[in-house]
Amino acid sequence: MKFTELDLTPEVLRGIEETGFTELTPVQQESIPLALQGKDVAAQAQTGTGKTAAFLISLFSKLLSSGRATSNNPRALIMAPTRELVVQICNDAENLGKYTGLRVQPIFGGMDYEKQRQALKDGVDIIVATPGRLIDYYKQRVFSMNRVESLVIDEADRMFDMGFIKDLRYILRNLPSFEKRQTMLFSATLSPQVMELAYEFMDLAEKVQIEPEQVTADGIEQILYHVSRREKFALLLGLLKKETEIERVLLFVNTKVEAERLDALLNANNLPCGVLSGDVPQKKRMRILDQFKDGSLTHLVATDVASRGIHVDNITHVVNYDLPQDREDYVHRIGRTARAGAKGLAISFADEEMVYILDEIETYLGRKIPSIMPIDEEFCFDYKRAHVKRKKPPVERAVGNTSKRRPPRRGPRSGRKPGGSKP
Repeated sequence: MKFTELDLTPEVLRGIEETGFTELTPVQQESIPLALQGKDVAAQAQTGTGKTAAFLISLFSKLLSSGRATSNNPRALIMAPTRELVVQICNDAENLGKYTGLRVQPIFGGMDYEKQRQALKDGVDIIVATPGRLIDYYKQRVFSMNRVESLVIDEADRMFDMGFIKDLRYILRNLPSFEKRQTMLFSATLSPQVMELAYEFMDLAEKVQIEPEQVTADGIEQILYHVSRREKFALLLGLLKKETEIERVLLFVNTKVEAERLDALLNANNLPCGVLSGDVPQKKRMRILDQFKDGSLTHLVATDVASRGIHVDNITHVVNYDLPQDREDYVHRIGRTARAGAKGLAISFADEEMVYILDEIETYLGRKIPSIMPIDEEFCFDYKRAHVKRKKPPVERAVGNTSKRRPPRRGPRSGRKPGGSKP
């Protein structure tokens, strides 16, 4: 199905054409027509399936048809679990909505507080936000939510995983009732928790579910190596050194500590690398992501939480250095490559600590991941070790001039000498 077959305004169609989109993906084909009819939609959709374009196109069409003017009371609200995802949604909105005249404002922590506050006062049509800072501005009455016509909840499952559900429920309770607004919810899985949220805050939402076979792109080649933890980096280095068609490599680990370690090892072995984890300040995270997008940084190590919102074209390789602890995360990770019909390679390492999750992943995929055994020794390179500097906890310091402090009192306070004798 082509976008020209949909009942879209000329402004939205022009943005779609200039973005290069022509045919709808499965999730777009099922969700956009329902949304254009004004229905609430709860859709199961992975990254890389076109879900962001699905809700942005629907949202723009609705707002343009209502004809309301821009004010400091937003007309639409898009909620996302991470800052990176907020930035990515705003970038996509800028491209797709170039000719709509709608003002889109990102709201998230780690960036200029007063600048975002002033932008809300100046007036916006669409807010794209993480829950925390949005609630902060709302409680200060910087803006009102009583005129919101449309709500989008992106990656709803991650809202639960990251502990945002209490904040999300607060926002939902302060919006106009579900009969007075349209709501679109997108999630990697329509779990009982997610559907409970839909039943409570949506108006008889239409479910859109993409079958597991459709979740991973056809252009992704998947390979699995059974390898011990001790040998993982040697194998990784060998594979990366021998690959000739690398443009960008995204490497996933499960912990911040492992992310720092892998980042240090790659840099020590002449593979310039950046790291995205929860400990990296927001401005630095955005700078690293920009370098990865423009190609000046070819290797990026990320944890699952920090990686939300990484929508970068031409990622040729995804490496699951650690297998994810959740089967849906496997699909989410490898979906970073082979975007928009391109080809990509997903390499996974199953070590002795994480191999237990492999059966669940393969059951979810509906097929076995091709494994290479035994491992050719020539792939395993010798490598330079790297020392990871850990941040030391702050040392408590006494207030005042410590050089004049008296030594601690010894012995009982009663004036008696040790042993019970009188002075």
